[in-house]
Amino acid sequence: MEDSAKAFSHLDNATNMPVMVNISGKEVTHRVAVAQSIVALTEEIAAQLNNNDIQTKKGPVFQTAIIAGTMAVKRTADLIPLCHPLPIENCKFDVSLNAYYEVIIHCTVSVTSKTGVEMEALTGASVAALTIYDMCKAFSHDIIIKETKLLKKTGGKSDYNG
Repeated sequence: MEDSAKAFSHLDNATNMPVMVNISGKEVTHRVAVAQSIVALTEEIAAQLNNNDIQTKKGPVFQTAIIAGTMAVKRTADLIPLCHPLPIENCKFDVSLNAYYEVIIHCTVSVTSKTGVEMEALTGASVAALTIYDMCKAFSHDIIIKETKLLKKTGGKSDYNG
């Protein structure tokens, strides 16, 4: 599709009002989306890493972020007004700290449905990042949530591999 033919999918062309996308005519396929968030920590916070997690008075940071992210994936339709509620089949997080004191969060979500799970993966990665910020801010407020982006999606009308 050429750029000139593209349109916002959540706007009714006749009224220019917001609408939920009609998926009744779409094919049911297995759909997967992978999103990433990056959280830059300070050296002081990163130094607290022990056994692949950071332990705080509130609990283990990465484990708590995974639980929060999973909860967010399941509640995406409650948070993003025009998202369809989906029966999530799988949700997996990978959380690691790199040499630059950045926490790399990958959220992979899958469903067999008429619509994709990009927003669920992005929401999961975002909430996991926010949870890391919340749990580490007692050390420093110099934490930066650098980016959240879609890395990959498969199974719909078009695949994406960013």
